[in-house]
Amino acid sequence: IYICNCSETVSPDSIIQVFFIFSAKPALSVLSVDMRVTDNKKAHNTSSYKNTNLIVRRNKEFIIIIRFDRPFNNQQDNVHLEFMIGNSPDENKGTCITVSFGKEKRDGRWNGRVIGVQGNEVTVGITPDASCIIGRFRTFVAIVTDLGKQRTQRNPDIDFYVLFNPWDPEDLVYMPRDTDRQEYVMNDVGIIFNGEINNISSRAWNFGQFEKGVLDACLLVLDAGKVPLLYRGNAIEVVRQGSALINSQDDDGVLVGSWSGDYSTGTAPTAWTGSPEILLKYAKDGGLPVCFAQCWVFAGVLNTFMRCLGIPARVISNYCSAHDNTGNLKTDIILDEDGRVNRSRTRDSVWNYHSWNEVFMKRPDLPERFSGWQVIDCTPQETSDGLYRCGPTSVNAIRDGELSYPFDAKFVFAELNSDVIYHQSDKYGNTKVIHVDTTYVGKLLITKRMNSNDYEDITSAYKHPEGSDKDRQAMQMAERRGVPSRDYLPLAESGVTIELQADTIKIGDNFKMTLNIKNQTSQTCTLSATITGCVVYYTGITSSIFKLLCFIFENHFTASSMMIDVKALEYMPYLVEQSNLLFVVYGRIEETAKSLSTMRVVTLRPPELTIKVTGTPRVRKDFMVTMSFRNPFNFILKNIQLRLESPGLITTKLKTYDHIAPGGSLQYTETITPQYPGKKVLIACLDCATVRQVTSQLEIFVQ
Repeated sequence: IYICNCSETVSPDSIIQVFFIFSAKPALSVLSVDMRVTDNKKAHNTSSYKNTNLIVRRNKEFIIIIRFDRPFNNQQDNVHLEFMIGNSPDENKGTCITVSFGKEKRDGRWNGRVIGVQGNEVTVGITPDASCIIGRFRTFVAIVTDLGKQRTQRNPDIDFYVLFNPWDPEDLVYMPRDTDRQEYVMNDVGIIFNGEINNISSRAWNFGQFEKGVLDACLLVLDAGKVPLLYRGNAIEVVRQGSALINSQDDDGVLVGSWSGDYSTGTAPTAWTGSPEILLKYAKDGGLPVCFAQCWVFAGVLNTFMRCLGIPARVISNYCSAHDNTGNLKTDIILDEDGRVNRSRTRDSVWNYHSWNEVFMKRPDLPERFSGWQVIDCTPQETSDGLYRCGPTSVNAIRDGELSYPFDAKFVFAELNSDVIYHQSDKYGNTKVIHVDTTYVGKLLITKRMNSNDYEDITSAYKHPEGSDKDRQAMQMAERRGVPSRDYLPLAESGVTIELQADTIKIGDNFKMTLNIKNQTSQTCTLSATITGCVVYYTGITSSIFKLLCFIFENHFTASSMMIDVKALEYMPYLVEQSNLLFVVYGRIEETAKSLSTMRVVTLRPPELTIKVTGTPRVRKDFMVTMSFRNPFNFILKNIQLRLESPGLITTKLKTYDHIAPGGSLQYTETITPQYPGKKVLIACLDCATVRQVTSQLEIFVQ
């Protein structure tokens, strides 16, 4: 019509051009995008996440169906799928990904293909690359024509998350065996071992990595810590950043560490039963650190963070774990002239246990044999590159004394291999080494056994057998890598050994200890000894001395023993949280003037908390859970917190009580309506200032 009304002469070329424009098909218009959430989640092992958006894993194809207003023409139409993350998407930085289809298809970072066309619907396959950034991506469909690009508006419903992929050999976190993946990626409840080496105890922990809001909270941790998006595709960087960000020491991370005993401004570390409550509170409060945590809480939350993002992880407990303040591979215990522990001069300590984490990954930055399990630790103890963090450091490298590789191998090595050196000071403050124990530290390392609540002994993964050739070679290698040499060895042997034995007891019980003395010489020896009894925290820091016993013992035989009575009224007034008693023995052989020393921790077992189920747990049917506790003490328990939670069953239920009278009881009943079948674990905890670590767990099966 325009041509017919044109007064100018129309050339044949113009007529052809006009005819082409008016005969072209109209541009495509996008009516809907179906992310095929249910099918894709099942294929990507992400169905457990309680999140309505799609969640996929790297280097595995997921399917999208795009519905247009007319059939898609592969020869004429030009469609771009655009996936963006962060505030300033940039193709060069991997934060803006374009996958094209149609007449101008081009290769990009992610693979894409048209699987099929049916009517107006196009089924597309998208494969994120094996090293892409993990996090939440926004999805757009752009129609490109000669007139420009028309992009769909932002729709949060079609946002999707990309996670690490331990199922794929191309991913750094690949784990070959499915049984391992089920335990270290998919298991959302676990056991954290505590106590002390002669009395190993445990508590259940709700990792809850699939619970609603937890994935977003874990990504918020990275955002609040200002971790560059560029780092978030590298598993090594993510775990190192995570070990810094779970503690708040220098970057307003998730948890505030405290060993003060006063937790009135927050929640006591012993009161927590799982990670979701902590992470969701952190997210709800806009990144405000949560109070309070100690090592097993840090380890539990870091484990959740790793498993949630797709990195295989587990919690480790190291018994007799050295905290070497001076970094010299020595734990120095200073005794006064009379053999009592000098609290003011003893800076180092040996923790009854210390919990950290291992993650499983390849280490392309190290020789191949150092891939596999890596130590990471977010309990704030010492700084690493200016921040309170630790790892990842190869377990294999620690075992062999190869301490020059990143990260923080010397610190971890010291936790396992420090010598306990007893010094005696005179009245002028001068000290001399009187005894060295090279076997006390790092006696046992354990983790939860697969498909069991028992522990697996993994000490041999960290240390060669004590005194073996390989053990000596590892120590020599460590010295070549900068660990100070043991110039205080060997000390002259006294020919006499002493050992303390004690049973595990309940708080408030009297008990007996046995001091065993072995004279391995042919001479009679006279042993003058001092036994100091201290109340200590689980970190080995002494609180109060409650017992001091001095005696002289004439040993005419090869072996003898004596009994020592410890009364509850002696230690009860001095108890602190997670009550432990430390007994240090200092002995001097009068005939030779040689000294010897040893120590023993006695853990006091807390009272019991019971969980009882009434009714048969069935999907969409009510059943009742009752928790019961009796106060066995002759004093009032005040300001009690009672927690109950179970991943996949209920969120945390918190109940508070003003007091429980001596001999009194409390009972709390919760009605639960399961939504999903399968095995569940009920986790309960009672906590107050005078009694900590009162926990219980019960496995149930929902029909």
